[in-house]
Amino acid sequence: MNDLKSDALSVPGLGRVGRSSLQQRVYEALTNSLIHGAFSAGQVLRMQSLADTLDVSIMPVREALARLVSEQALEVMGNRSTRVPLLSEARLHDLAKVRCLIEGELVRQAVPNLTDKTLALLRQQTEACEAAFARLDEEHASETSVLNHEFHFTIYRSASSAVLLPIVRSLWMQSGPCVRASAIIYGRNPSLTAVHHHWALIEALEARDTDAAVAALRSDITQSFDLIRAQMNEDANG
Repeated sequence: MNDLKSDALSVPGLGRVGRSSLQQRVYEALTNSLIHGAFSAGQVLRMQSLADTLDVSIMPVREALARLVSEQALEVMGNRSTRVPLLSEARLHDLAKVRCLIEGELVRQAVPNLTDKTLALLRQQTEACEAAFARLDEEHASETSVLNHEFHFTIYRSASSAVLLPIVRSLWMQSGPCVRASAIIYGRNPSLTAVHHHWALIEALEARDTDAAVAALRSDITQSFDLIRAQMNEDANG
């Protein structure tokens, strides 16, 4: 048993959960880790290791993994093990296109609902994200991911769409490996930053310019995907 315990995953944001609503809490813990890029593309998730890390039995982990497979955030391999999907040109294109469509609509719906307090919060979040990017490396990649998530979902929650919000959350789960890959690229290239798109988005939201806000959002989303594509092409030709 001690050998199994020593194999526990060390993943930022992934820690022991309590006993109430255990299956849901395990699912939420894994979901948050996926959203924030804690797992890399192609990484195999071993049930025993996850159970040890979360301090739970195998059963709620198995159920949570099955649920995430059904949501396409994970996939089952031929040997019945579960892994984070690999990145491919087709998957990157599909995710970027759908995220722009769904998140663009959330921005449109959010614009008339944004208050001065919410806009001030968006500025605070962007300043924090800007500071995090300034010290970004692989060790701090999860920090920029968490801050970026808070920024976007502050806007999306303002849309008050009970239908679209779960969809975009699922898309962010599926985009987790992209978040991790892009954060590593940003860390290796200090001159790169996604924060200027956030500032452009805030300015458009403050002006109630819906079209400009959607355009800024799309630029924000596609920049990271374009960086990953460029890195994949470089690796393939290198």
